Amino acid sequence: MPSLHLLIPRSRIQRRVRALAGRLSRDYRGKSALYLAVLKGAYIFLADLTRRLEEPPEVDFVQLSTYGLRGTTSGRVRLRLRPSADLAGRHVVVVEDIVDSGRTLAYLLRYLARQQPASLRLCALLARQSVLRELSRPIDYLGLAVGDGWLVGYGLDRGEQYRTLPDIYVIEGE
Repeated sequence: MPSLHLLIPRSRIQRRVRALAGRLSRDYRGKSALYLAVLKGAYIFLADLTRRLEEPPEVDFVQLSTYGLRGTTSGRVRLRLRPSADLAGRHVVVVEDIVDSGRTLAYLLRYLARQQPASLRLCALLARQSVLRELSRPIDYLGLAVGDGWLVGYGLDRGEQYRTLPDIYVIEGE
């Protein structure tokens, strides 16, 4: 049975969320941004982030999958849920829980750019340190850089478990 090791306590998560919301509020003051959360992992982050914005946000969702049978990665990205809002001419902020490899994110950003938004920015709570240098574009709003390991809690899951933990843990001892 795996054990969980506390990596990021909820107090640190909330400090980063407040800081990101402050930056977003300043940058999008008067611009009516659309916050587009990547399901399923980003829903908790989106809720906390948008509650702290100065202006009432519009939110929408997108869902992608790279998983095959039994949770294995297929390497092929599939768009499972498209945004319901028209993105043309809108200021779109993609809200992501973690940028792991950057492949899914690159696919999503290409798809969204074809919708012709006025601007397209990325807000991620977490990103792998090893990936930050390799991304084709920088993360505009980044909470924390993390190392390797399977992370769970605060929306992050393993086999649909652990999402609702209020802290972020790394799974050890498999």
